[in-house]
Amino acid sequence: MADKWADRGCATLHGIMTSSFPNLFLSGTSQTAVGPNFVGTLDTIARHTAYIVSQSLSRCAGADDRGRLAIEPSVEAEEAWAAEILKYDRFGSPLSVCTPGYYTNEGEALRAVSEEEEIKRRRNATYMRGVPAYRAVLGGWRADGKLDGWILGDKFEQVYPHLESIDALWNKKWKFPCERSLYPFHDGLYEDFAPVFEALIRKGIHDGYSDEYTREFLPTCEGLAARGDAALAAGDREAAAALYLRACAAYRIARFPYICSGAKRAAYEAQKRTYVKAAALFAAGPVLDVHIPHTAGRPEQHEGAEVPLYVRYPKGGAATTTPCPAVILMCGLDGHRPDNTARSDEFLARGWASVIVDIPGTADCPADRRDPTSADRLWTSVLDWMEKEGTFDMSRVMAWGLSAGGYNAVRAAHTHAGRLAGAVRQGAGTHHFFSRAWLERAAGHEYPWTALPALRDKFGYATADELLDRAQADFSLVAAGILDRPSCRLLLVNGTHDGLMPIEDSLLLFEHGSPKEGRFFTGLAHMGYPPANASVYPWMEQVMASA
Repeated sequence: MADKWADRGCATLHGIMTSSFPNLFLSGTSQTAVGPNFVGTLDTIARHTAYIVSQSLSRCAGADDRGRLAIEPSVEAEEAWAAEILKYDRFGSPLSVCTPGYYTNEGEALRAVSEEEEIKRRRNATYMRGVPAYRAVLGGWRADGKLDGWILGDKFEQVYPHLESIDALWNKKWKFPCERSLYPFHDGLYEDFAPVFEALIRKGIHDGYSDEYTREFLPTCEGLAARGDAALAAGDREAAAALYLRACAAYRIARFPYICSGAKRAAYEAQKRTYVKAAALFAAGPVLDVHIPHTAGRPEQHEGAEVPLYVRYPKGGAATTTPCPAVILMCGLDGHRPDNTARSDEFLARGWASVIVDIPGTADCPADRRDPTSADRLWTSVLDWMEKEGTFDMSRVMAWGLSAGGYNAVRAAHTHAGRLAGAVRQGAGTHHFFSRAWLERAAGHEYPWTALPALRDKFGYATADELLDRAQADFSLVAAGILDRPSCRLLLVNGTHDGLMPIEDSLLLFEHGSPKEGRFFTGLAHMGYPPANASVYPWMEQVMASA
């Protein structure tokens, strides 16, 4: 600590903690407040320390009993507190003319020094506003309840502007990617969506979870699908495939953000039917709509008997004589099996098959959404089927989890470590994400509408409050001890400013179990788009080559 402070002077948060010295709590006079009754100051420090420890333990469920909890402030927080000390240290300037003694550090404060040394010396001062003001600062910090430090920074407290209305969603968030046919408008065209959003704005239909919203898209969806049928009848397979995919993109946005009603379910069923038509025309190879037995499922928990998959093989098709490497693509909260053509094309170009699967709590997945272990049974059924088929090289099978699917990729990397060559976790929450402190704020971040209804239904809770109160205890991979198991090779990818699933949940994985690999994109949002995929494919190639 002496070496650390020699460079820039005293560096603490509230005089109680200092970075690089985890779980060390100070109780001195530097950067705290002092008064005639120093025992009172010690009591203030002790109570504040107890709050920090208790809150950290409750927010990191499961970490305390394995000795892995580390509490320390950020350097930025230290510097902010040092600035407060310097701001008010002039209140003590009359003491600097006292004769050598207690108040001048036996004359040390009277010695002439350089400006740099003077600033370092002043940082060692007490909080000169006094004990009552110091207690008020600490009380305000506790009342704020954030523990002052999500990497997301000030954005953590913000409600993102696109949530104001459907007009704001379109003009402040979605119009730009739509003009460029980027997620979630991939495979679509701007001309298909602009009139629909103009109608939604004109009619004041703001709620994406509503059937009103969904119905506005259906004439466009059906019209594009009909044009695809006409093109196919005329023998223009390429035009037909493009029109079918445009219809699928429109159906996708229609059933966004979550399949929570009959109208949205109907839109999804229509999307799948249309996608199968398009997929039969793909030059790189068709998509097979396969339903496999859920052999590891639990019927007593009302788990379905079949797991629906979309499977693509490299050119030449399935062959037991030349099994091919494969990627299990674990879909997300709103991205499902018909939404991943570009990724499966990339796999085919590398000679890999793709097996695309919906995750528990979404789309057609048969797994019990309320049971965290249902995901383990799901991947067992999928891997068992792949092994039985004999067309996949089981020594070179990888998993790639997208957004909410990334949680499944991390889990499978540990629970099925011996059956996977590697896994990619892109986005995804693993622990902090499930806390009330995060979810209450994330509901106002980058998801197109508040994410809480979708997350409530995906994880099988009756109310949003039940989700907020119970999700971390039920689904945290730290609390379950999953992360302390050995894992296959695991790549963590995300943007550091992910407002939906915190980057802290990626960093947390480096503190548990087997060594991990990571690529984070500074300042970018959920999933690290657009550059993230360029880092994933080379890593996957290396894993496949070395397996």
